[in-house]
Amino acid sequence: MRASLTIRSWIERVARARRFTRWVQIGEVALLAVAVCFSVGATSPKGRIDTLSHRLMCQCGCAQLLGECDHVGCPDRDKELGELTAAIDAGESDQQILDGFVAKYGAVVLAAPTTHGFDLVAWIAPFAVFAAALLGTILLVRRWSAVTGAKATVAAVSSTPAVLTAEEQARREQIRRETGDEGGF
Repeated sequence: MRASLTIRSWIERVARARRFTRWVQIGEVALLAVAVCFSVGATSPKGRIDTLSHRLMCQCGCAQLLGECDHVGCPDRDKELGELTAAIDAGESDQQILDGFVAKYGAVVLAAPTTHGFDLVAWIAPFAVFAAALLGTILLVRRWSAVTGAKATVAAVSSTPAVLTAEEQARREQIRRETGDEGGF
């Protein structure tokens, strides 16, 4: 009886493992189908024009991406899109097209700075400024809390009644009489 239970439980475990493996296979197929769908659209000329036009700036001075320049009568948008379309039709790679635009218009044509040389500062500087500001804030708060703690200690020490000499008590009474202060607020 015990051996049959062991065999039965082993068979059930194998069946569960096969079902799990089947779900993993179904997930892999679905992931592959999604990847194929996205990659098919990425290689079309229209997709490349959209992608590259969003990596370039319009040179008319509107400070918008080339693909989104929407001001009326833009003198440069159509010309630049025509150059982009001609480069794609000529079979140039994305990097060749970007390099060609940089050679013609300068580095300002790129929507994002490159990650080489001095342009790397544009990527690092915001994080460095944030880190410096955070560090400065932490140090300032620590200093404030240390000063507040020292003031509390001084206040605690000064609030303890000291033993006054007879001369100091006489002076204090004279001040109370002259100011009209009867010891209360």
